[in-house]
Amino acid sequence: MLTGLFLGSLTMLNILGVSRFLDMSFDLFGMRIPFVLAVGVLPYPLTFLCTDFISELYGQRRANAVVWMGLLLNVWVVAILWLGGALPGYEALDPASGELVRDAAGRLPLFFEVRALAFGAVAASMVAYLAAQFCDVWLFHFWKRLTRGRHLWLRNNGSTMVSQLVDSTAVIVITHFWAGALPIKADEALWPQLLVFIASGYVFKFVCAALDTLPFYLGVRWLGRWLAIDPLAEGTGP
Repeated sequence: MLTGLFLGSLTMLNILGVSRFLDMSFDLFGMRIPFVLAVGVLPYPLTFLCTDFISELYGQRRANAVVWMGLLLNVWVVAILWLGGALPGYEALDPASGELVRDAAGRLPLFFEVRALAFGAVAASMVAYLAAQFCDVWLFHFWKRLTRGRHLWLRNNGSTMVSQLVDSTAVIVITHFWAGALPIKADEALWPQLLVFIASGYVFKFVCAALDTLPFYLGVRWLGRWLAIDPLAEGTGP
């Protein structure tokens, strides 16, 4: 169940990716605080909660295996998107160039717009994903060994919050410089805009990580009893 939820959320966020950006800016003490999120960020905190559950209940090796499975699944998604665009379809083609005809707004047919955005999002997120998820799993078990299985809140929050900073920075930088898929304003300085995207994504993930502490405690206790697994066995072992 945890692996299915992890892989389903991961696939969904990479397909949705940067297809839409949400403007959640707000006023604070008379100042306008910019807060912009890619719609693909919404399910992302759930992936870290799932790997934390798997790490706590089944160990680092199993959690790393699930991370690698997530990478292979997204390679499969990219392969299907590529094949779907390579095979002939019913879209209108320019007789002179043989290329797809764009509409009045300069857009390609819907599938090809989604395909282009998904390619950029997957390429960026997979690099960030591997770095962040392996960082999350390693830090989780580092703190678990250091505290001998105590202080569940520390390894849950600490590993997730650090790894999500890695992810937020990497995915925004790669998405812009590789895929060019961010809504950047040409008449404004680049890095302040990139920092808004990074900070917005990270704050969202940080808050979600803090809020999932209680569900994580309750979930580990309930699942540990239901599955007859001792979550402390790894932390108290040699």
